[in-house]
Amino acid sequence: MLYLAAKVIISALLIAVIAELSKRSIVFGALLASIPFISVMAMLWLYIDTHNSERVARLSIDIFWLVIPSLVLFISLPIFLRYKLNFYLSLLFSCGLTSAAYGLTLFLLRRL
Repeated sequence: MLYLAAKVIISALLIAVIAELSKRSIVFGALLASIPFISVMAMLWLYIDTHNSERVARLSIDIFWLVIPSLVLFISLPIFLRYKLNFYLSLLFSCGLTSAAYGLTLFLLRRL
């Protein structure tokens, strides 16, 4: 239980640090946010928990394919905001489009 709490605290601290740094420098915050910290931490925690390199490799490949539909968020959100749509609605619509892109990607990956 203590190990799980440590994982949660470390993960949350990284997100909080990136958010705070973004207040001071958008470019630096974007740079840090673009580094796949969450993916790296997930792979690290998976390996520590299982010592299974094959599972880590599979996770890495699956993450690669799912990064592609996640880009929809970063394309659609600024478009909605430039059209002066409310921030929360823009985020909601962008998340909806991203979810649809994930669904389409998973459907296509199953077919291939």
